[in-house]
Amino acid sequence: MKSPVALPASTVTRNAVVLLAAVAVGAALYWLRDILTPLAMAIFLLIMIDGVKRAIERRLKLPPRAAGLAALLLVILGFFASIGILVNGAAGFFTDASGVSANLGPRLDAILRDGAALFGLGAAPTAAELVEGVDLRGYLTDLAFQMQGILSGAFFVLVYLGFLLAAQAGFRKKLVAMFPNRESRGEALSVFERVRSGVEGYLWVQTVTGALICAVAWALMRAVGLQNAEFWTFVIFVVGFIPVLGGAIAGLAPPLFALVQFESYWPALILLIGLQTILFLVGNLVQPRMQGDNQNIDPVVVLLSLALWGKLWGVIGMFLSTPLAVMAMAILAEFRGSRWIAVLLSGDGEPDGPPRPGSGPGQAHARDKPPRRSAPAAPPADH
Repeated sequence: MKSPVALPASTVTRNAVVLLAAVAVGAALYWLRDILTPLAMAIFLLIMIDGVKRAIERRLKLPPRAAGLAALLLVILGFFASIGILVNGAAGFFTDASGVSANLGPRLDAILRDGAALFGLGAAPTAAELVEGVDLRGYLTDLAFQMQGILSGAFFVLVYLGFLLAAQAGFRKKLVAMFPNRESRGEALSVFERVRSGVEGYLWVQTVTGALICAVAWALMRAVGLQNAEFWTFVIFVVGFIPVLGGAIAGLAPPLFALVQFESYWPALILLIGLQTILFLVGNLVQPRMQGDNQNIDPVVVLLSLALWGKLWGVIGMFLSTPLAVMAMAILAEFRGSRWIAVLLSGDGEPDGPPRPGSGPGQAHARDKPPRRSAPAAPPADH
């Protein structure tokens, strides 16, 4: 019988320290979530502004200062417009839903009876029996507090964003001071470029595919006559940035509301089949072609990241789960001791990504570089 391989004491100690540090960081992220979530959203918006600025410079040939101002105005206006559409759309949704609520109880009873008859379950419970004991007032109160938290959080996001924009001017000086060596500074910039390109690629793919899904969804909802089609279209676009759960909400929420609004089941069935078809086609044909190497993340990691950040930071954590996973992979790939984690996070085992178009044949790619070694200590000077 072969004896088990004994790990060096230094390896065991290092792994234990890494595990304890991960637990401590997770606890700090959860404890400081009220402070860190607006900051994370502000950084996310800052990366978005930088991407829009470079796109404006490239397409409209504007000077950097004018392009930056235009990008800032576009992103801030889009941010406020999103909040306004969400609040006004929700108000209109509940107003229209109050007209449906008069027929809500009998309609739900009819749906339950038809479902029980379809599956041969005998007598079906009534809607009143199902919701008996449910604290609706408590749920509405929690919803009101969450809406208030969204508005106050939006204010702090803009405050953080303003300070981050003001601090951008000294970023180059800080980078030079932190990395005096030109090679180390180039490696730090390459990490930043990978993080930025990954986040921008994620934003681009989700925005284009979300717009495509929303166009088809809006046409379907208008065709069947679903109330608040514009509100549902905006909801589908927003939740599209949440991996896994976004598709489930987009494909099921409008058909479920159509069940209550219409006497017939056909509108809900049309919406269900149409939305599931467009989600399947976009998710399996369009997105993989657009993503390329921008989101070289294992699907299991996407799911685990969604669960982890959703637990730590709630809904905002779900929105930022994939960009945060991209950032973590790019940073962990730079250090020899943590590169194995980046390999596990990646989709193809190459967390460094493909060579950049601007790199010539004489420039070594990050994955081809030998692991960094500490320089030998200089011999003591003779006095």
